[in-house]
Amino acid sequence: MSAVEATSQTTGAADPSASPATTGPLLDRFAAEGRSALVGYLPVGYPSVPGSVDAVRALVDAGADVVELGMPYTDPVMDGPIIQRAVDHALRGGTRVRDTLAVVEQVAGRGAPVLVMTYWNLVLRYGVEAYARDLAAAGGAGLITPDLIPDEAAEWIAASDAHGLDRVFLVAPSSTPERLASTVAASRGFVYAASTMGVTGERATVGSRAQALVADTRAAGAAHVCVGVGVSTPAQATQVASYADGVIVGSALVRTLVDAPDEATGIDRLAQLTSELAAGVRAADRPASGGAGR
Repeated sequence: MSAVEATSQTTGAADPSASPATTGPLLDRFAAEGRSALVGYLPVGYPSVPGSVDAVRALVDAGADVVELGMPYTDPVMDGPIIQRAVDHALRGGTRVRDTLAVVEQVAGRGAPVLVMTYWNLVLRYGVEAYARDLAAAGGAGLITPDLIPDEAAEWIAASDAHGLDRVFLVAPSSTPERLASTVAASRGFVYAASTMGVTGERATVGSRAQALVADTRAAGAAHVCVGVGVSTPAQATQVASYADGVIVGSALVRTLVDAPDEATGIDRLAQLTSELAAGVRAADRPASGGAGR
């Protein structure tokens, strides 16, 4: 029987800072050491559910510090074409919400916190409290919720508090000071700063507003800000790691699997790119903070 199946109802509120599964303690330590984190995204169910477990293990072994697991959804409004292609394949293969929890359980002990990126309707269908309970039981760190805003997240905030889970909300270059403040107040673990408007994907340059957005989000009170959307090369990873607490890479990693002639080659290419991105992150010139947060 899995931990998810065996979980009983949790009572009281959990302390996320006491859990090695959450991202806050890791990012605190990295900040004190003067380094950024590499956050790697992969969708569950590509090329298969077992294949995605192998891919995540390779990702972590090659240097990813945090895992972002994408839960396949039929209308992924934030995802660019390469991720949509992988997600469509996963859905056609029958990948469902329970498969995501099973993958979390199989990879959570690998040494990197595991976040699930999900569109909110999937959690609503499952049940917010039930999903928080089962994700925590599987060893997950929390959720990244691109289409959920803090104003509409009261149920998730309560459930994540009860089960000690991170809740990662997004900010964008268009976010107002008021939106930055409310997002920072509601987030736990880190705030996800989208470097540019639009869907995910590989770009020649990182959005010009990314560094200012990180600074503005920190000024609003965020302890940790990670940047994603459009980061795909080691050089871009170095650039972003010089000012952000984490560098989030998705499409470039997924492409290594999608473009490969077979699963074994895809895993090899994934590991190679992850290693190069990790080296890029670690090459950034970044002063130590001298303590947790900023």
